[in-house]
Amino acid sequence: MTTALRRIIFIAMIAAIWEVTSRFSGLPEFMFPRLTQVLETLFNGIVHGQITAAIGKSMSRLLIGFSIAIILGLIMGYLIWRFKFVEDTLGFLVTALQSIPSIVWFPLAIVWFGLNDFSILFIVTIGATWTMTISATSGFRNVPTLYQRVAKTFGSTGLHFIRTVILPASVPQLLSGLRIAWAFSWRALMAGELLGSGGGLGQLLETGRSLGQMDLVVSVMIIIAVIGTIMDNVVFVRLERSVQRKWGLV
Repeated sequence: MTTALRRIIFIAMIAAIWEVTSRFSGLPEFMFPRLTQVLETLFNGIVHGQITAAIGKSMSRLLIGFSIAIILGLIMGYLIWRFKFVEDTLGFLVTALQSIPSIVWFPLAIVWFGLNDFSILFIVTIGATWTMTISATSGFRNVPTLYQRVAKTFGSTGLHFIRTVILPASVPQLLSGLRIAWAFSWRALMAGELLGSGGGLGQLLETGRSLGQMDLVVSVMIIIAVIGTIMDNVVFVRLERSVQRKWGLV
């Protein structure tokens, strides 16, 4: 039996248990909605554009915030790896900041930027930056010394050295960091939208909660899980395997 078939059977079993339990539990539908009701709400939300618009809003925020986090993470990771003084100061601070959940920054974001898209983008960026910085630092440190010495022997310095030696040799570690950083930024986005405003999947969750429409809440949760699964298993896992095969790691 293939992995895909096992997963399909497992999900079908969960769906059947969910539907039967919700029908005979005696709980009101707003507390424990039926699966068929959730799927109907999900279908209507997609057809009428409510869910698709929220997905587009969330993904645009994620793309902007995650891109900023990657750039900041790579720059800070390089500086921490390259300079001992930066490692002792900024590196120490980054390690401390990583332990702070990104949503904790939301009150400050509201004070600094107001209750708008900038606050949510700030939360998304914070959610991924520290993880990306630590992963980049680790990746740069793990570049074999032999590669660096050979490149310098042939006169490679500055940006050429970084572009042709450090970054290519760090790609496997950087991809792992990207995968983890994306997960953190995705969670931060949902939390920020849940507490913020301006649309998005998180705001749709809050709308369902305020209206008592648990079928809408669960349908959005399903969308969030599907997007997360696609990004992790289809994009990052395949990308990691491709790079590992190219680098001879598998």
